[in-house]
Amino acid sequence: MIPHYRLITPILGEFFWNETITDELLRFQLAIKTQLLEDFGDKIQETRIGFLTLSIVWKSSVPSRELDSWLETMPTKLMLKALSEDCWKVPVLYSSSTGRDLENLAESKHMSQSELISVHSSVEYRIHFFGFLPGFMYLNGLPEKLHTPRKKVPDLNIPAGSVAIGGSQTGIYPSESPGGWHLIGKTPVTLFDPQLIPAVWAKPGDKLLFSAISEKEFDLLSRHPKLPELR
Repeated sequence: MIPHYRLITPILGEFFWNETITDELLRFQLAIKTQLLEDFGDKIQETRIGFLTLSIVWKSSVPSRELDSWLETMPTKLMLKALSEDCWKVPVLYSSSTGRDLENLAESKHMSQSELISVHSSVEYRIHFFGFLPGFMYLNGLPEKLHTPRKKVPDLNIPAGSVAIGGSQTGIYPSESPGGWHLIGKTPVTLFDPQLIPAVWAKPGDKLLFSAISEKEFDLLSRHPKLPELR
């Protein structure tokens, strides 16, 4: 589970793993990030976690001798913590009106729409990191039977709140955006609000569960928005 490290540019470094994406790997990533900030906080501009990477943007180039010494002792310093047990219950209206690809996707999987919805909403997904758009959660845990190649021709306009499947992932578009994932529903929950601190209600390591709601419930929550509940 100990990563490799490479310098991409004098101020951009990257840890990378040749591993399967798991909760255990995420624990290592978060522990390394914590230790980096503790030991080099004044020299780091930004860190970025990916499914199999942890990138560091340095404020200036770090002497290779200093970094090599840190890498040698790093495994003995790491304090692995248990991942969060917080599980956010996100309401979703699964329908052809809110998820224009739901019918075709179900047909391609030889499933009924209700079966696809049941499979998609039966899993607790782990939030690994945020990227692509502010508030866009990269989730792990999509059942293999729902894995679907991304569209060859992306849509130019995906509404904010759209719940979608692309490749081996599922996610929620926090704002209107082009995208190549298959839309299966929509949530009335706001994922990113710059007026709030923090601007995103969840954090890496939390879990997320999609919960099917009716059109009436969707309309009510759209008129009176609130944060998702913790399960």
